[in-house]
Amino acid sequence: MTSKTLPLEYLALAAIWGSSFLFMRVGGAEFGVVATAGMRVIVASVLLLPMLWFSGHWDSLRRNAARVLYIGTLNSALPFALFAYAVTSISTGLSGILNATVPLFGALIAWLWLKDRPGPSRVLGLVIGFTGIALLAKDSASFKPGGSGWAVLACLLAAICYGYAASFTKKYLGGVHPLATAAGSQLGAALALVGPTVWTWPAQMPGTTAWLAILVLGVVCSGLAYILYFRLLGQLGPSRAITVTFLVPVFAILYGTLLLGESLTPWMLGCGLVVVLGTSLAAGVLRLPGRKAA
Repeated sequence: MTSKTLPLEYLALAAIWGSSFLFMRVGGAEFGVVATAGMRVIVASVLLLPMLWFSGHWDSLRRNAARVLYIGTLNSALPFALFAYAVTSISTGLSGILNATVPLFGALIAWLWLKDRPGPSRVLGLVIGFTGIALLAKDSASFKPGGSGWAVLACLLAAICYGYAASFTKKYLGGVHPLATAAGSQLGAALALVGPTVWTWPAQMPGTTAWLAILVLGVVCSGLAYILYFRLLGQLGPSRAITVTFLVPVFAILYGTLLLGESLTPWMLGCGLVVVLGTSLAAGVLRLPGRKAA
């Protein structure tokens, strides 16, 4: 990656992850929630494991297999299934906005677990971010029959899983090669979901469009996206690379509006901006004037 291609790859990753909500909805309509998540990680494993083998870093996975496989359940299997469920009843744009809370929960979990005490800017960010979530959920979530409350909670639980996985990786997998973590986590997720996938396999074979959506999810949104993300990590560092999360809702909303005819309300947009502002402060991307990074 060169300085000239860096902005393009940054935008490409945001565009890829933003499209995952669209493909989960398309694939999930015929595969169902669990099989969509299961096939996604199975396809990603088939792509990444041979790459890991030929890269010469297989031993890095073998030495840390238990922890890497475990984190695959928390970082892929469960959140992929939760988001696949969520997009069945809420818009892809709203799912993308809720996904942008990942750094917010990550900062909170790192504070509580790793004692990574935030400074004033990050504390303010936590407050602002959770306020935005509360306002967004109040307007969007309803637990009445046919409501979307459980879908919103599913997105937030998925974000918490990602936040926990980030702290776990920092604490226990810091010395593991990134490709080993990526491939091993997809393998762990595949092992966790293969049984439920077989059990919930649709009675009628999904059509070509649904299969293409699953292939794109596995190959592009999981496999290639992981590779691209770790390239960004190497060039930008964690605090700057994670800002790609803030662009994901933009693409999720764009795809949902243009391809699925979804609407974006002013309230959803306003709350989304509050969430992104709070998350930016909590992640240390933005800071109060005159304050040093915490």
